[in-house]
Amino acid sequence: MTVGILRIELLVPGVGSLKEKRQIVRSLKDRIRNSFNVSVAEVGYQDKWQRATLGCASVGTDSAYVRGALDQVVAFVRREPGVELAFHEVETL
Repeated sequence: MTVGILRIELLVPGVGSLKEKRQIVRSLKDRIRNSFNVSVAEVGYQDKWQRATLGCASVGTDSAYVRGALDQVVAFVRREPGVELAFHEVETL
């Protein structure tokens, strides 16, 4: 069994409130979850207006598949308008 963990740090420029940021982040989380069948949660910077940290996890039998799925999530976030990918880290166990 392989567990893949992805940490994504985002910049959300141009938002003026936590409510606006949460709407953008919630939409992004839902689209990641539905498109890639991974677990995703906001795990950091909940009180900052223009920053967010997402954690994603995937479990499978093939480490290459798990790593590839998380790499696809990173590519998806990079193409996402309205957010900027500041940092990402993938770890497999």
